[in-house]
Amino acid sequence: MTRILVTGGAGYVGSHTVLVLLQEGYEVMVIDNMVNAVLEGSGGKPESLNRVEKITGKTVDFEIIDLMDLEALRRVVKTKGPFESCIHFAALKSVGESCQQPLRYYRNNGTGSINLLEVLGENNCKSIIFSSSATVYGDPQYLPLDEKHPTGSCTNPYGKTKFIMEEIMRDVCTADPEWKAIMLRYFNPVGAHASGLIGEDPLGIPNNLMPFIAQVAVGRRKALQVFGNDYDTPDGTGVRDYIHVMDLAVGHVAAVRRAKEDSFKGWKAFNLGTGKGNSVLQMVAAFEAAAGNKIAYDIVPRRSGDIATSYADCSLAATELKWTAKKTIADMCADTWRWQSGNPKGFAA
Repeated sequence: MTRILVTGGAGYVGSHTVLVLLQEGYEVMVIDNMVNAVLEGSGGKPESLNRVEKITGKTVDFEIIDLMDLEALRRVVKTKGPFESCIHFAALKSVGESCQQPLRYYRNNGTGSINLLEVLGENNCKSIIFSSSATVYGDPQYLPLDEKHPTGSCTNPYGKTKFIMEEIMRDVCTADPEWKAIMLRYFNPVGAHASGLIGEDPLGIPNNLMPFIAQVAVGRRKALQVFGNDYDTPDGTGVRDYIHVMDLAVGHVAAVRRAKEDSFKGWKAFNLGTGKGNSVLQMVAAFEAAAGNKIAYDIVPRRSGDIATSYADCSLAATELKWTAKKTIADMCADTWRWQSGNPKGFAA
């Protein structure tokens, strides 16, 4: 049976991807430093993975490992392998926080990823699916964003760490033709598994729109903060390409399959999105319809590092990965509400 290493697999996108991997018949080993996951329940596993096991009826191998701990990483990859491929989610991911703590982001996201590549290479696992981001494109020169759009003019340190790691992986593939690396540049993941058992559960104040809306709807927070209403967009609020987390999870498994094919060589990037943009206020209205609640919000100043509009051209993923997003904004909001209303305090409930 094919064995996959998943870093950051206890987190939001990671846990949903682990679920799809298990359903597709893969064996999965998850490592996570638990920075953004809740450790509760049986077996010393994060609650997100306990629930993945409940949904799938399958077992997830798990260890608490920080990618900065090179020797611990070496031990787990050597003793728990061999692995056919690695899906690399583990990273700090807040745009605003990265502007305030750039060194922390460069150290964690950069050095941690370099350690991972080094250890994978030592153990002859030379296939990596990298959780990249549309932030590598910076302020769009044109829309929709395709993979030929220039990268590197990032507007925040978080995006720069993703760009730097993409380039390092490109160099690794150039230096060693045995390496295969797929960059998945995804846009704005939202939603939850249809069971309502797993979903997005950020620790502290949410940095992303949808969990903040959901926490307002369930009464955990008084009002949503809308960062700016003076952008050059139809209603003045930021426009993003929101993608259902389950579509995104399926995209990662499609990338694992593509990397295994003999015809795939070296390094390649793919956008994962819907190809459609929705504004903050449009998302608020869609969530109100799904939840049957009004969402209180306050307009506050723009957030450092944010851009006005971003949405994807995903035709390359459709052609080469045989993947397209299928779920709608209504699906995203309904599934988020099912998760949040059933778990008002997230996994800690």
